[in-house]
Amino acid sequence: MMRGWGLRIGGWTVVLSLLVLGSPARACETDGRYIMGTVFQATLCQAEPPSQGQMGAVWHEVFATARRFDDLFTTYAPHSPLSHLNSQAGQGLRAVPAEVSEILRLSQRYADLTNGAFDITMRPLLSLWRQAETTQTQPTAAAIRHTLRFIGSQKLHFAAPHRVGLPVPGMALDLGGIGKGYALDQIVKQLHEQRLTNALLNFGQSSLWALGRPTDGEGWRLLLRQPNGEVVGVVTFSDQAISISGSLGRSLQVEGRRYGHIIDPRTGRPVQRDLLACVVAPSAAQAEALSTALLILGEQEGLDLIEQLDGVEGFLREAHGTQWMTTGWERVSRFVAL
Repeated sequence: MMRGWGLRIGGWTVVLSLLVLGSPARACETDGRYIMGTVFQATLCQAEPPSQGQMGAVWHEVFATARRFDDLFTTYAPHSPLSHLNSQAGQGLRAVPAEVSEILRLSQRYADLTNGAFDITMRPLLSLWRQAETTQTQPTAAAIRHTLRFIGSQKLHFAAPHRVGLPVPGMALDLGGIGKGYALDQIVKQLHEQRLTNALLNFGQSSLWALGRPTDGEGWRLLLRQPNGEVVGVVTFSDQAISISGSLGRSLQVEGRRYGHIIDPRTGRPVQRDLLACVVAPSAAQAEALSTALLILGEQEGLDLIEQLDGVEGFLREAHGTQWMTTGWERVSRFVAL
């Protein structure tokens, strides 16, 4: 049985092919919902088809968990914990749910690990460049320097048990991809508790968890294609989290120039290179943070960083075809160039 989906990521098409040989279609079930502003799709497989009631309970828990983290991490709902933190910047510590405190502490550690290339305090810079698109006027150097005063995860204050503060008025958080990755990690824990060990979780076409493998398959397979349809290669994952990021996945047009949505927190300016990054890691949250950092740090500094981390491998490719990878990428991903 073959199932496939075409996914658009920053000018690239990622086709996800699920190959299940010699097994009935009912052994794998696929369903999806619109959550966290994107499509969350899950494929759950079992060697022996479970009862309808058992799988119904599993599906309910999977989507309920995804929606719960959407409620916790969104900045579009004015009464969410993150929105409250942003609106109360400069007003001291505030109590937050334990999982919000945990992901903020985790994000701060990843900011330190990546020398500031990954940073969840980017919201003021994103607002600056969105305003530039609206007004069709480039941000001045002075405006960028002013906005950089609000950037820096090291500025976050924490206190027990679950109190967090943004010390500078004007600071604002945006979890972006790491929020989706964190949610996937929690769903994977739940699936393990349900003794369901074969699943593919796909959040927003960029954050994925390949748990186990499809029934009778060697792993979860992805084909990477360029916009013209040319296949870059095939990767096969099993028990790994994956993040796929593109520097020009969503772009802005300012004064006739195209700018990507990935902004370097250290300079306040968008990444100009057209890059695709793929990172495999033990957790989806880690993969999300590192794939963003890889786009910003580039093939030398970014891949050098990934090489130092246990269980992490990375792949980086420019639109014109030049590509780089960590020493263990081909082994871990079973990458086959085409």
